[in-house]
Amino acid sequence: MSGSDDPIVIVGAGHGGATLAALLRQAGHTGGVVLVGAEQHHPYHRPPLSKKFTGAEVHQPLRPAEFYPDNAIDLRRGVRVTEIDRAAMRVRLSDGTSAGYRALVLATGSVPRRLAVPGTDAAGLLTLRTLDDARTLGSAFGRGNPLAIIGGGYVGMEVAAVASSAGIPVTVIEREDRVLARVASSELSRRLSAAHHSRGTEIRTSAQVGAVYSVAGRVRGIELTDGTTVDAETVLVGIGADPDDELAHRAGLACDNGVLVDEWGRTSDPSVFALGDVTRRPVPWAAGPVRLESIPNATEQARQVAAALLGTEHPEPEVPWFWSDQFDLKLKIAGLVSPGYRVVAREGRRPGAFALFHLNPENTVVAVETAGAPGEFIAGKKFVADRTQVDPDRLADPAAALRDAVTESPAGNRQFTPRRIHASTSSAAHRTG
Repeated sequence: MSGSDDPIVIVGAGHGGATLAALLRQAGHTGGVVLVGAEQHHPYHRPPLSKKFTGAEVHQPLRPAEFYPDNAIDLRRGVRVTEIDRAAMRVRLSDGTSAGYRALVLATGSVPRRLAVPGTDAAGLLTLRTLDDARTLGSAFGRGNPLAIIGGGYVGMEVAAVASSAGIPVTVIEREDRVLARVASSELSRRLSAAHHSRGTEIRTSAQVGAVYSVAGRVRGIELTDGTTVDAETVLVGIGADPDDELAHRAGLACDNGVLVDEWGRTSDPSVFALGDVTRRPVPWAAGPVRLESIPNATEQARQVAAALLGTEHPEPEVPWFWSDQFDLKLKIAGLVSPGYRVVAREGRRPGAFALFHLNPENTVVAVETAGAPGEFIAGKKFVADRTQVDPDRLADPAAALRDAVTESPAGNRQFTPRRIHASTSSAAHRTG
């Protein structure tokens, strides 16, 4: 069994895991902290992977290498946890060692979905999740050959923006009828598609991949199910990511399209926590548990888990938010975008700037999507947090101050009650396309 001197073991050295390790030390925790990372690299920033992969600045460490030994954080790089023994409170590692824990935190992130069509073993078919992936993609860009991107999500569109800006022929293949179909409003999709078209990106929607064709084992293009082809010597597969929850499954933790946790990161085992992309968790702005894939989500959960581990006051939950840089567009989104809400557009003072406010039937702001409009993003995020009701006509008028659009702001009425996660809720993970 675990002893009181055993460390807090964090599995995963991405944004969430590395942030948690730092927060524990900043809060004065003096016990052992072990941070296990599968990659050989020190923890690094993930956003540059899809935006700056053509240059040296793609590698941006979260903290200097000496931060970890200076703060008595036992960073184990290039090692995986292969088994969790919950009864003994011990983990086994791929290097043959093991470690006891007083608390275990899973921050294993997510893994790219694989393309299930013939020909995917050809050289030149890439995914983008790690620094090494980004460097491989950057090398392919250096040859200037045509690029096909399968999947019109944020990562795919960010890479497309870099390619088009570099003069590389790029085609985005999206099976839905618009890009960003699962994560953005149709209006944002329309505006973003127009920006890409104007800069040379070819976008094919309602297009289904039938096979990857190759010559001498190297990619030469994509065959679509309608019989057409897209020539390309590099293919990036960006069709989403699944939670890397296999370790949790094998340990018998409650999982359902991610590790199920409460508001404070607790799993169905009181000694095991989880955070980041691997989790599904309740947030005050959603009807049920959601899986959020973003750095703000991972770092916010790290703060909640740190408070739970140290017995300190929990921070207020943060409104989910996201960002994406494409060309000169600085996109920021707050709240959870869902179909069926009224979208009110507010044009910005600068060309190309705008904000799209999502309103429920009571004219309460539930989400906002912005481009080049930092003031509208900040205000919109607060509107979502406070469940602010607005006048749609004033909201749409760029000459009217945002505060003048407010009709009611019942900020004090939010309830935040933690819920326990029970093992009986565990099921085989289901995947959504």
